[in-house]
Amino acid sequence: MEHTDDGVEAAGDAGGADDGVTEVLDRPLPEGIRRRVVALVAEAFGGLTVTELPPQLRQYARFTPSRRAKFAGNAMAAAVESDAVFRQRISARLREVGSELVQALDAGAPPAAADPEDVAAMAFVLRPAGWVKLVTAGGEEAQRASAERADEEARRELQELREELAAARSEARTEADRVRSELAAARKEAESLQRKLRSAVSDVRRGEAALRKAQAELESVRSEAAAEKAAAQGETRRVKARLAEAEAALEASRRAVREGRSVEDMRLRLLLDTVLDAAQGLRRELALPPASVHPADTVDAVRPGTMTPKDIATRALSETDPALLDQLLALPQAHVVVDGYNVTKTGYPTMPLDKQRLRLLGGLAMLAAQTGAEVTCVFDGAELAAPVLLAPPRGVRVLFSKPGVTADELIRQLVRAEPPGRPVVVVSTDREVADGVAKAGARPVASALLLKRLART
Repeated sequence: MEHTDDGVEAAGDAGGADDGVTEVLDRPLPEGIRRRVVALVAEAFGGLTVTELPPQLRQYARFTPSRRAKFAGNAMAAAVESDAVFRQRISARLREVGSELVQALDAGAPPAAADPEDVAAMAFVLRPAGWVKLVTAGGEEAQRASAERADEEARRELQELREELAAARSEARTEADRVRSELAAARKEAESLQRKLRSAVSDVRRGEAALRKAQAELESVRSEAAAEKAAAQGETRRVKARLAEAEAALEASRRAVREGRSVEDMRLRLLLDTVLDAAQGLRRELALPPASVHPADTVDAVRPGTMTPKDIATRALSETDPALLDQLLALPQAHVVVDGYNVTKTGYPTMPLDKQRLRLLGGLAMLAAQTGAEVTCVFDGAELAAPVLLAPPRGVRVLFSKPGVTADELIRQLVRAEPPGRPVVVVSTDREVADGVAKAGARPVASALLLKRLART
């Protein structure tokens, strides 16, 4: 223990600062200087015995300097600050090493090239005269260097941020241009899709309207077909009934003929044969010619064989009375030429053209079967988009005009092709057609008259 006290007194004599006026720091040690003080104490710590150490530091006696600094840094800094004896022992140990910095501080002239923080840390431990100024200056220098480093770091970070900002702006501009181009493309695509959608909606609506119209026409055709079928079935039943009645009457007459012959019938037949033979013998004996004139021939009237459409026109019938058409069709070898579309567009203009043709031809077939007249139906071929696949009904001739030839001209050609004197009836409401065929000797009638006649069929 005497050796320890002598060492401490020697350290105190060498320092000199603790024997004179006590100097005190007015601010805490900067962190950098404090770390260096801890490092100095940790290095000098190993040269002291366990009894020379403060009780709170003795447990770290066997630690390496780095471990002491890590685990006992705060305790060593507090001991150097508050325990003068411990500080003097550390100072004595540092002086024993005899570094240039220790010698310069003891001489009162720290080297100018030394690190300010090293100087401040060594001065804090050795406590030479003016050590507070050295510690303060070292702290200020350290703060200034730290500030410069922070400023340099800040400038470097600012430059990096500026570069990053410029890159971000450039990338943002590039991204904005890309987004604008994608947006423009998306808008164009959206406009195209909207146009397609509107077109599709319009097509759907037109399709729905066409479907409704087709359904309505289909229902109309079905109802008409059902009505025509019912009428045909009724007519068939009537014809069968009449046929059955005729067959029954014929069988009854045959039975009456077979059973009704008697002696009086034979006598009467014999008498009739005698009279006929006598008359024939008298004609041969007198050489009389056959009678060529009969009393009825002297009456002024129109004979059936010489009746013409003009004779029918003088009868007291209205131009809209279907009986007029019946009289015209009753003429021998009558030929009826029908302006097809003129009739259908007068009677049922809302139906499609193919439905109009089928309906008209069906009625004309029944009319031809009832009257025995020759019937020709003419359609305008200019309205056809493609050739018509049509099987003409029995008794009706169906003609379409060639390209460049109208149905009216084809009708006039048909009228001119007939021999003079044959009854030709042209059904058309077209005034030009009616006037033209009338000059050629044909009888024009209105389309409404034929429609009324077909409705009665």
